[in-house]
Amino acid sequence: MTLLRTVLIVSPYFPPSNLACVHRARHLANHLPAAGWTPVVLCVDDRFYEQEPDPLLGSLVSPGLEIVKVPALQARMTRRLGVGDLSLRAWSALSSRAAELLSTRRIDAVLITGSPFYPMLMSRWIEPKFGVPVVLDFQDPWVSAWGGDQKRLSKAGLSHQLALRLEGPALRRARFVTSVSARQNEELAARHSWLDASRMAALPIGGDPGDLDLLRAMPGTRPSRLDPAMINLSYVGTALPRSQELFRILLKGLATVRARQPQLAARLRLHFIGSSNQANGSDTFSIRPLAEAEGVADLVVETPQRLAYAEALQLMAESQGLLLVGSDEAHYTASKIYPALLTRRPYLSLFHRQSSAHALLTAAGGGIHFSFADASGLAGLPRDIAAGFERLALDPASLGQARQDLLEPFSARAIAGRYGAIFDGLH
Repeated sequence: MTLLRTVLIVSPYFPPSNLACVHRARHLANHLPAAGWTPVVLCVDDRFYEQEPDPLLGSLVSPGLEIVKVPALQARMTRRLGVGDLSLRAWSALSSRAAELLSTRRIDAVLITGSPFYPMLMSRWIEPKFGVPVVLDFQDPWVSAWGGDQKRLSKAGLSHQLALRLEGPALRRARFVTSVSARQNEELAARHSWLDASRMAALPIGGDPGDLDLLRAMPGTRPSRLDPAMINLSYVGTALPRSQELFRILLKGLATVRARQPQLAARLRLHFIGSSNQANGSDTFSIRPLAEAEGVADLVVETPQRLAYAEALQLMAESQGLLLVGSDEAHYTASKIYPALLTRRPYLSLFHRQSSAHALLTAAGGGIHFSFADASGLAGLPRDIAAGFERLALDPASLGQARQDLLEPFSARAIAGRYGAIFDGLH
């Protein structure tokens, strides 16, 4: 019998956390055994998370998975010093427990996934000390264009300066690097010319069809957030700073619908759910001011607080149509497109033309796709987007459904298989 090799997955957040960053580790933990690798997850104990847990999401984790949990400093203490990052609060515990596991167990590879990114610095000593290769996985850019736009002496600006100094040392000792898009890898290589392109891969987060089991597990008495008398089009996810102009263009399109078809516009409701990405961010509105400026605030419902993953899936499945929005950065892939496509709802999408998400959506079909290359291209879209809203509202059946066969390479199982091949190649 061939014994499975073991990979240590370092992911400070893990279910029942409902943050988006848990899904990479969750998918790999569930599907790597089929690729010949036994996962062991090292994370922070959920008692030290600041967000409310999502027990239903936790139920999707394989019951046989070995999860090693460590403590962290309480956020209420460290925030007085300006530190809230979970991985910094748990830095000592994560590092010492990783060293203990590597010295007492057979570990054949280590995957460190971010954000948060600071645990990636453990790559500097893991292989030199224990001879175990490290793979770093960038779910988002550590060094981002948004960070570069912040005031140098602001908290965000200082974090960006720190990222510029730490990204290189972390990458130096990594045997392999993954991110969610080829563009993100290109940007990493541009910053660090010594990176070997043959040791990099673009692997999206993907989606797991098994997640739809959550819809059947949810209590049937949960009230819907949607008005059944309206045509509900929903965006579920964070409204990122670099997405604001895209949302503005969407709302200009909605204003155009009102101008030429006021009766239809009166039946439309655009929902923006979880826009603040904070579980308690009920008063942090980012879409409402844009809607007010375009004169369509009465047609828009913004719920800033982040929903539990299961409730977000339910809301997407109940909507007449979905809104899939990227950012003005070409690398942005919007991992939420995969759960959205799994619900098989028609959609209207708006992404940078070079985004891998736009390429996948146009190939898969099942929706209306808009793209832009620059600000001038974005400014010319409102009338076309208005027509898209009208078609999505009045004739959604004409859009068909996304081709599920094209989504298979992006399934959690397929992505885990590719990681298994990467781990195999380290030896």
